[in-house]
Amino acid sequence: MYFTGIADEAGASIDTQIRATRELGWDHLEARIVEVHGFPAANIHDIPDAAFDKVVSKLHATGVKVSGFGSAIGNWGKKIEESGESSLAETRRAIPRMQRLGTKLVRIMSFAPRDVDDQMEEERFRRLREITKMFLDAGIQPVHENCMNYGGMGWPFTLKMMRHVPGLKLVFDTGNPILNADRTQPKPWPQQDSWEFYSHVKEHIIHIHVKDAVWIPAKKDAEYKFPGEGDAQVHRILKDLFATGYDGGISIEPHMAVVFHDKNVKSSPEAQFNNYVEYGRRMGKLIDEIKGELGV
Repeated sequence: MYFTGIADEAGASIDTQIRATRELGWDHLEARIVEVHGFPAANIHDIPDAAFDKVVSKLHATGVKVSGFGSAIGNWGKKIEESGESSLAETRRAIPRMQRLGTKLVRIMSFAPRDVDDQMEEERFRRLREITKMFLDAGIQPVHENCMNYGGMGWPFTLKMMRHVPGLKLVFDTGNPILNADRTQPKPWPQQDSWEFYSHVKEHIIHIHVKDAVWIPAKKDAEYKFPGEGDAQVHRILKDLFATGYDGGISIEPHMAVVFHDKNVKSSPEAQFNNYVEYGRRMGKLIDEIKGELGV
């Protein structure tokens, strides 16, 4: 098992991301948005080659490894009714960069949900099979995240997707069920339950994102919390994982000081950095507590 984190939540600069990782005593970070001097911040598969060269140099100089790429492939900003070429292009750009860094996991999604009953499943699965094969042929494992996408609409959708996309694995985000409506239920859709979702898909999980939150009905939105302090049942899920021999990555995604998909959530650079480091430390303490309970 190893600890890592979606490091742009500490700050966009690759220097800040490395500093936060080292502050926590970790050797890995999960790369999504990066910024280097002289270039604008962007997803790691979108930055210019010169910027990527600088990222590689800084990582190698500090010994920090990239445990996974948080790609934008098939994410909630891409509609299944539209061409899938952008995700294929992102896949083609990501592969050589991942190979250069020795990164073995790439987070993908299953395109935005539709507001009608027909989710165009055949086309989704066809695209995901093509993307998955491209990565597997390159020695890279794609992992699907239960976010604001088809597979995130409820665990039955995830399982159906897994049956139709051979070779695909899962990254399970503990907090995302709190944020997503359970579209397996009649309208008005209730929010999902993290433990229920996890317990149905856990055999496919090879990576974990730790996020915690409580749903605020009056706001129709979530408030993000430190791990174990919300309703995502982080303690219960991690304890079950460890009890059944899980040995993959545990990655933090705090969402407390900055939210990737919500530009209204902003904090000072210092607050972002400090929150990320504090989140990582609290996660470490929680895991120590769980290991104590299990006697391992």
